[in-house]
Amino acid sequence: MIADKDRSGWFGASDVDKIIGRWTSKTWEKWWMQKLGFNHDHFDNVYTRAGNAYEHRILESLGIPMELDKQVLLEDLRLRVNLDGNTAVCIYECKTWKADRPFKMPQKYINQVQVQMFATGIHRSEIVVYLMEEGDYKNFFRPIDPKRVLRVPVIYDEAWIRGKYLPKLTRLASCLRDGILPEEARKCL
Repeated sequence: MIADKDRSGWFGASDVDKIIGRWTSKTWEKWWMQKLGFNHDHFDNVYTRAGNAYEHRILESLGIPMELDKQVLLEDLRLRVNLDGNTAVCIYECKTWKADRPFKMPQKYINQVQVQMFATGIHRSEIVVYLMEEGDYKNFFRPIDPKRVLRVPVIYDEAWIRGKYLPKLTRLASCLRDGILPEEARKCL
């Protein structure tokens, strides 16, 4: 887990929904102000803290020697991608999910991993989901239960990256370097 909470000046893989989504809302404008460095909001709750506390142990429970917390920078695109875990041939993105709800893979998780695969050139990935019980949120030191670990492979989608993600990222990277609001967003706000 990366400790620096400053999200200005760079786009992360978790920003993918803002990048490919509508640039015409107050929420999007607030996000853009964060990228420009004018807004430094940081969201934190028991669920995000628990996810951070369990992340390394969940990945270690897989029994796969891997690098943890690698950061990849693509300066020209202002893209800063933080990986939870990786080997030379696979990316492991760790997520937690409340065990009392049926698990359904959110598209934003898949999109995030697509960006990670693009940035690293590692075109194999798994989203590793840990089903959290209520006690896990009260005691961050509980042992990992292998029966509650789900591993979901994600296939790299070059067409989505080239056709949908990169055109918008390229436009936003240019605006970020210039310190301006994209024209598309200016017309609508």
